[in-house]
Amino acid sequence: MSTTEDKGADARAQHAPWDERNAADRRAMLTELLARVSHEALQGETLEAVLHSIVDCVTRRLPVTIASIILLNDEGTHFIQEVWSGRLELALPGDLPWPVTLGAAGRCARSGAAQLIADVHADADYVPGNNEVCSEYIVPIRHRGRLHGVLNLESTRGDFFVADVRTVFDAIADQVAGAIHLARVVRELEHANGKLEQLSMSDGLTGIANRRCFDGRLAQEWQRHLQEQRPLALLLVDVDCFKALNDASGHLYGDECLRELAGLCSAAARDSEDLVARYGGEELALLLPRCDLQSAARIAENLRIQVMAKAMAHPNSPIAPQITVSIGISAVLPRPSMSADALIAASDAALYCAKQRGRNRIEWRDVAGA
Repeated sequence: MSTTEDKGADARAQHAPWDERNAADRRAMLTELLARVSHEALQGETLEAVLHSIVDCVTRRLPVTIASIILLNDEGTHFIQEVWSGRLELALPGDLPWPVTLGAAGRCARSGAAQLIADVHADADYVPGNNEVCSEYIVPIRHRGRLHGVLNLESTRGDFFVADVRTVFDAIADQVAGAIHLARVVRELEHANGKLEQLSMSDGLTGIANRRCFDGRLAQEWQRHLQEQRPLALLLVDVDCFKALNDASGHLYGDECLRELAGLCSAAARDSEDLVARYGGEELALLLPRCDLQSAARIAENLRIQVMAKAMAHPNSPIAPQITVSIGISAVLPRPSMSADALIAASDAALYCAKQRGRNRIEWRDVAGA
């Protein structure tokens, strides 16, 4: 038997279940397919998995040589993603993305109307995928007026896409549109939840991390440094005579100074692993992973100098005509018998000492039990 005859035999074998059914059985087959597609549309963990399942359902159950879902960009000007199934390779007009000005699929996207091509060889826009394909049906994938892409179906039969079959594929396109819409809603909801989570971890005044974020991060870093046996350092930074600043210059000015200080603390961070947070009131914290006491003291002194250099006026300070800060420092190699609270207590004690010794200075303390 020749190669052509082999292909013809394969095609007849694939189509036999459809060919051997009467009209009622074919309608039942189409109904079962639609139910299966509805089921698949709810099962996949990702949109791509859902789309793959749908096109696989079509090619497994019907004499459809190629089934593909081709998605558009948000502007509707280019096809940007394709999911397909079938025995034959689908030849695209160039690599994705490709414009809707090309091909019968592009014509469907431009017009927004289904395209029935009874004879692909007579259609000027048809992009050949395989010589065996005789007919094609392309359906817009639309949800509430928004065109997401097209459902493309190709068959080696010229008489396959009758009215009943087209009706089912129109319904499948609606199922695909619903799956795409649901996936986008889920993605937008996850994005919104992510933004809400970020807002819940940020200080509204300064834009840096808040106390809740600091507490959670400290617990994580403590466990990580306990396992790695690396030092963890903490700086507590407090504005000297902040109440006097608010009394003299007003709370709006005090708030602006806190924002400036938050910016200076952020600039003092070594990299993205360092955490800058508003610890409370006029007190800020720098959590420094993998940092020893000597390095932490150097960062603290540089920060103190930078705050002085910023020259934010403080008309009611007994220390200097500008804002100054006191900084308490501690660093520790975590041990199983210790808790992260010991690191905070040591930095807090060091900060108290800095204030007692005249402010505008740094002090450090050893962690109890270290």
